[in-house]
Amino acid sequence: MPNLPDVVVWSIPAFVLLSVIEMISVRIHPDEDAAGYEAKDAATSVGMGLGSLLFDFFWKIPIVAIYSAVYELTPLRVPVLWWTILLMLLAQDFFYYWQHRGHHVIRILWACHVVHHSSRKFNLTTALRQPWTSLTSWPFYLPLVALGVHPAALAFCSSVNLVYQFWIHTERIDRLPRPFEFAFNTPSHHRVHHASQGGYLDRNFGGILIVWDRLFRSFVAETERPVYGLTKNISTYNPLRVATHEYVAIARDVKAATSWRERAGRVLRGPGWQPVPAAAGTPVAEPSVAEPSVTESVA
Repeated sequence: MPNLPDVVVWSIPAFVLLSVIEMISVRIHPDEDAAGYEAKDAATSVGMGLGSLLFDFFWKIPIVAIYSAVYELTPLRVPVLWWTILLMLLAQDFFYYWQHRGHHVIRILWACHVVHHSSRKFNLTTALRQPWTSLTSWPFYLPLVALGVHPAALAFCSSVNLVYQFWIHTERIDRLPRPFEFAFNTPSHHRVHHASQGGYLDRNFGGILIVWDRLFRSFVAETERPVYGLTKNISTYNPLRVATHEYVAIARDVKAATSWRERAGRVLRGPGWQPVPAAAGTPVAEPSVAEPSVTESVA
């Protein structure tokens, strides 16, 4: 297995430099309609990013053990060559799309991913606002390992995907040339993904490529200016609360549930799911990609 670089670690100086450049740009040429920067919010995002590096170190231990076991059991092997790496990047991005989409429509997974959407700002430091419970993502990539992709190669592809998404967290870049906008995820597409209003909810899940959203009917183009954050925002800059508030809300809802069906729904249905009212006897609309919602309950 070739020694593949740790793309995230090598990119940290660029993350810092580009964030500083963006901050200066916002200060020199402010946009009154843009979300801009706020010191406490940016500090929380950076703190969440640093915390994720620490927690990810521990989460990787069981994940690597599972991936390694599956890799040893499968008779398939994908050689690590320049052209197979390109194919692995494509495959990883495809599975990333489904992992990302799953983390929006299953509440226990949303409890992890909600961290990334909890800022009402949208800038390069928002890209650093990462969850501390990323243990929920590994099952989505298990098919790649079973097909013979070495776990280290998968880790490299995941790192490339993560680094690519850093630069799309900005309001300072408008639309890019149409061919690029058609195929790739861009700041315009990702601003939609972070928006909290109406038809923007639960859209544009792609990592590097936006073609998956076009294929699976979850794409929406940016038309009106996005309003960032959650449908029910949290008023805290405490990293621990940011990291855990939805888990706390799930525990509270499960405790208050009156049946096992409701308990399962509170955990496995969409973030805005509600049980059927006993008196009405008619189903309550549930969130979906067709009628999306990222509603969350907070203390």
